[in-house]
Amino acid sequence: MVDCNIFWLFGRSPSIRSINNPDQKITSELYSADGKLIGKYFDENRSPLKYEEIPENIIKSLIATEDTRFYQHHGVDFKATMSIFWYMLHGEKRGGSTITQQLVKNLFKTRGQYSRGLLGHIPGIRTVVAKTKEWIAAIKIELFYSKSEILTMYFNTNDFGSNAYGLKTAAKTFFNKKLRN
Repeated sequence: MVDCNIFWLFGRSPSIRSINNPDQKITSELYSADGKLIGKYFDENRSPLKYEEIPENIIKSLIATEDTRFYQHHGVDFKATMSIFWYMLHGEKRGGSTITQQLVKNLFKTRGQYSRGLLGHIPGIRTVVAKTKEWIAAIKIELFYSKSEILTMYFNTNDFGSNAYGLKTAAKTFFNKKLRN
């Protein structure tokens, strides 16, 4: 029901078409005849990178801190999801989203206004609806993409702040460095 937006209760969900061909805004760069950068044009300052360009230690760090069972699940880590309730009982807050779920949130803005629907304006239910959409879309992404493709998309879509979208742009923005593998 959530994925189909029955009776407009749940808002839009990512379609198979958008999952197979995600819309990513990429920076356009304008160069002079002698190869000097004159200017950049963008909505989101993003320069994509390839999987081979991502340093191995950054991949390992992401998996260690965000999703230790990344290679064992298919988009949703039910063990991590259930552990949230355990931590809540003990007064601690903890996230249970997988890297793939975070990718869904980054790519499709599942918590944004366009995907709310009629029930999305009710606190508590809004979170359940958004999480359900993220689970469904994460499972679909895992069907169509390899783990290395998912990591690449994650690193290319993540908002690092200061209008730096993607790892390559963040490295240049914050450290004035190019990524080295």
